[in-house]
Amino acid sequence: MDEHIIVQGPYNFFQALKRLKIDPLYEINLEKQSIKVPLWMEGTAVVVHITHVGTVEEPRFHIKTMEAVHEEKVIKELRRIFHWDISLHTVYEHFQQTDLHSLFETFRGTPFVCDFSLYGCLMKTIIHQQLNMAFAYELSKRFIQTFGVEKEGQWFYPSAERVSELKVEQLRELQFSQRKGEYVIDTSKLIAEGKLHLDRFLYEEDEKIIKELVAIRGIGRWTAECFLMFGLGRTDLFPVQDIGIQNGMKKYYGLDRKPSLEEMVEKSEGWKPYRTYASLYLWESLEVD
Repeated sequence: MDEHIIVQGPYNFFQALKRLKIDPLYEINLEKQSIKVPLWMEGTAVVVHITHVGTVEEPRFHIKTMEAVHEEKVIKELRRIFHWDISLHTVYEHFQQTDLHSLFETFRGTPFVCDFSLYGCLMKTIIHQQLNMAFAYELSKRFIQTFGVEKEGQWFYPSAERVSELKVEQLRELQFSQRKGEYVIDTSKLIAEGKLHLDRFLYEEDEKIIKELVAIRGIGRWTAECFLMFGLGRTDLFPVQDIGIQNGMKKYYGLDRKPSLEEMVEKSEGWKPYRTYASLYLWESLEVD
């Protein structure tokens, strides 16, 4: 596969890559604005090389793989992951009518990017629960490099079937807590046994998905909402329990304390139907002095 894709601007791929680079597993070249994307396509591990060769206003991407693939399926998945079909101009115009207008001026054209696999997203979110960011990424890195698959220098999450067969002691050796190890293995068993269908969630409503996920031991609302955002790419999620969003609002509004959950809910009403982008830009604001 060797194709070029044009998407609607504005689209600030450089800003998106800066955020993705937080994850040590992603192979990213900021100077060349390129990334290797690991995709499981019909049971085959495929590394997709993406390079931005356009501008923020006229985005253009070079997409290449080292092997033959079903090109339409690959491009469809990339469009979903990178929000290439979301009009960031429409998002920007929407927030110009809100109290977040200056934030969206600063980060205009910054896209929301999903994780590269639904299963990997759910596992990473469970692993990252209640951990500081540095150790969270280190723990998920250990998990993938111990049990996952490597191809072309890029790591893929292991399959649910592989993880379902693990013993908690194997995860404890990586510094998982007892309970976190149980959550990862037990959730993987549900998927491997066909009792939890992540692909089906692509076509279901947010609250129905959240209700099903929080019924699983070890998954709370924050985890479910993060899965909807980073796994499914839903555009109207605002996880008020997220500390980063709380700190982002504290900074943006110049508060001397974190906002209450009630205040956050009330403020976010005016940001519908793009609250995911409000979440993203509040996170981004914490990286700016």
